[in-house]
Amino acid sequence: MLEIKKLNVSVEDKHILKDLSLNIGKGEIHAIMGPNGSGKSTIAHTLAGNPNYLVQSGQIEFHNKNLLELDPSDRSLLGLFLAFQYPIELPGVTNATYLKQIVNVHRKKEGLDPIDAGEFLKLLREKSKRLDIPMDMHSRFVNTGFSGGEKKKNEVLQMDLLNPSLVIMDETDSGLDVDALKSTSEAVNQLRSSDRSFIIITHYLRLLEYIEPDFVHVFQDGAIVESGDKSLASRIDQEGYAG
Repeated sequence: MLEIKKLNVSVEDKHILKDLSLNIGKGEIHAIMGPNGSGKSTIAHTLAGNPNYLVQSGQIEFHNKNLLELDPSDRSLLGLFLAFQYPIELPGVTNATYLKQIVNVHRKKEGLDPIDAGEFLKLLREKSKRLDIPMDMHSRFVNTGFSGGEKKKNEVLQMDLLNPSLVIMDETDSGLDVDALKSTSEAVNQLRSSDRSFIIITHYLRLLEYIEPDFVHVFQDGAIVESGDKSLASRIDQEGYAG
């Protein structure tokens, strides 16, 4: 599904990713771990198309298309979804309005008519119930006044509505207490499928105790220095990155 070859990326003239290569197949969950400044989140921003991240060399193919030639909206329409570490607030825009808009953008890409109000309300109720999200949250402005757990669950709801094939979770556990982490992880696990892959970027083992990865990659200085299964994450939790 995703093939990264010898990728070099800089931010503000600082070389961050160095000859990074990584392959992700359908239905796979890859965890990326590493200390602060190792380049973990740079992968997320580069894949999503953040213009502040300059690709100096290398290739990224997503569904056999050159991802680097696509703008962020086209990457989304192709099936890429980024769940942010700190989801932004949109004062003045209700959550329901926002969710309906993003659904219709994707329907247009598929050649479908805009979803009507009744059909959308039924869909929103169904998806919200599945993720244990109260309907009154959708009358509030996007992420404005939301708790950390509500923001992360709202990201998972967007994921469920858009049905992406590749989900990048950039430190989703950041700022969550144990209950919110467990609840968010359960919501993510409901969306796992043989056609959907995940890149989970995290510092700690605790998220991977709820969302079990197929592969774990350790980042140091912009490159993968070790790969393994979930046991690698457990070893890092016990010994640290220098162990």
